[in-house]
Amino acid sequence: MSANHARQWQQPRTQQRPEKQEKVAVKVQRQGWITKGEKVIYSAIGAMLIAAGIFVVSFSSSTDALNRDMQKLEKTVQTQQTTNEGLLFEMKELSRPERITKIAEENGLKIQNTQVKQTTAYNETE
Repeated sequence: MSANHARQWQQPRTQQRPEKQEKVAVKVQRQGWITKGEKVIYSAIGAMLIAAGIFVVSFSSSTDALNRDMQKLEKTVQTQQTTNEGLLFEMKELSRPERITKIAEENGLKIQNTQVKQTTAYNETE
């Protein structure tokens, strides 16, 4: 009987087949990792950073141009000061009393017991 009993036990199992249920496809909405509001905020911040970068570059460019112009002007002032100092030295050399008396004697002027005094220009006293 035990073999018979085993067959009875197996038969109901083979007869029971599970019914296949139809699978329903469910659409899952996939959310992005950044929301629309965050995208707007990030875009605004990015635009501000780009604008700030452009401003910094243009400001440093204009500052550099001003520095170059200032250096050119300082160089021009230095050369003019050097020229002025040279001309001032030459003027003092040419206005020596000995030179003036020598030129006066060469041109036929006679100096009688007088001393030639060196005069100073009005601009030198200031």
